[in-house]
Amino acid sequence: MGLYAISDLHLSFLCNKPMDIFGDEWINHHLKLEEGWRAQVSGDDTVIIPGDISWGMRLEEAMDDLEFIHRLPGRKVLSKGNHDYWWNSTDKLNGLFKDMIFLKNSFVWYEDHAICAAKGWICPRDTWSAPTFKPEDEKVFKRERVRLGLSLSKAKNAGAEKIILMLHYPPCPEIFDDEAGGFAEKPPEESDFMDIIKEYPVEKIIYGHIHGALCFEQNMCRTFHGIPAQLAAADYLEFKPVRIL
Repeated sequence: MGLYAISDLHLSFLCNKPMDIFGDEWINHHLKLEEGWRAQVSGDDTVIIPGDISWGMRLEEAMDDLEFIHRLPGRKVLSKGNHDYWWNSTDKLNGLFKDMIFLKNSFVWYEDHAICAAKGWICPRDTWSAPTFKPEDEKVFKRERVRLGLSLSKAKNAGAEKIILMLHYPPCPEIFDDEAGGFAEKPPEESDFMDIIKEYPVEKIIYGHIHGALCFEQNMCRTFHGIPAQLAAADYLEFKPVRIL
């Protein structure tokens, strides 16, 4: 059995949201995703998907996308991204497919590892995501910190000594230097999310949300507060799930 990861699938079978406007690599990306997935993942494996799964605004619009994932091999553990507006009742979602676990405010076991999840958000110091942090971001930011703490604390209270954390957003801000026209050479490893994460036995952080060559360059080999991290955005991985364990 293996543990794999891939995020930012951005499926849209029932929505008119072609991804190729963001680059030729997105042309028929669902075919690349299926080919890459089936080439590596077996029915005994687990794949974690940290967000931006479907462009559907309602569950009905996302169902074909979820069915597509359901037909792929392996057990899937999914968490929410900033574009997953269709995700409302987690209990309802968890009743749809036996091989798909929708994770929110909780955790799931993979062998002796606990898989925890939160969406995350931009941080008050984060100038990577334009526009910068605004007053309306404060509510989401505080809510996601609570959800992160809930997931990690439940795993620890259940006896977890090793945790894989799936986030949609990276846990630390990326500092953009306007004068230099690029990102800081060494982005900070501290943030309000890391203040929580480093209190738990997190072994690895899997995250998505990052797109584009410049961002990929900054996120290729990263650790956060000494914790190894893996960018799992589908286009970064060339639509092939990456093995984590």
